[in-house]
Amino acid sequence: MRVGLTQRVEDLPGIGERRDCLDQRWSLLLEDVGAAAIPLPNLHRVDAAYLDRIGIDAVILTGGNDIAALPGSTKPAPERDAFEKGLLDYCAARRLPVLGICRGMQFMQHVSGGPLVRVEGHVATEHRLIWAPAPPLDPAPEVVNSYHDYALPRSGLAADFNELAWTEDGTVEAFRHKTLPWIGIMWHPERETNPNLAVRQWMARHLGKSGT
Repeated sequence: MRVGLTQRVEDLPGIGERRDCLDQRWSLLLEDVGAAAIPLPNLHRVDAAYLDRIGIDAVILTGGNDIAALPGSTKPAPERDAFEKGLLDYCAARRLPVLGICRGMQFMQHVSGGPLVRVEGHVATEHRLIWAPAPPLDPAPEVVNSYHDYALPRSGLAADFNELAWTEDGTVEAFRHKTLPWIGIMWHPERETNPNLAVRQWMARHLGKSGT
């Protein structure tokens, strides 16, 4: 199985470069569940022929960068926004599974017309989750890490999604698309002590993998 991973953009003005980069733990995590990690460059447009040629079976929208259109955005990457929007359109047309991580979940909410709110106290901490009945993860994590400045208010979840988990402060921590094999989580599985739980469960549900 080949999983395409989007990448954060880092600006290096001292040497005149904008770099795509990815946490090394992602490749280890995916290798551990029997998948090949395929980093996707932040192109200004999605080349469907290119994506067809490399043959990705699923996509993970990774964390990092603020969405450029959000008020107060401090680390925007408009080229990434444009690429990920085209990538989601590509995945929707082919019904490819998508897992949105932190910013990835935020971006899925954003392109679906839902609001995002700036929050305090959600960076370098942990949250206890409240799960809806019949959560898709078994066992469902009770406490997860948190590294985000923007969140999804429960009152404004985009119509495309059903909430799966939330926190006591009223922000959504996990959702599932109503018609597509897409889920989003606000925590970073690659940073967890048992990092492969969420990814294993996602693969088992949407790709027919055993998860063992």
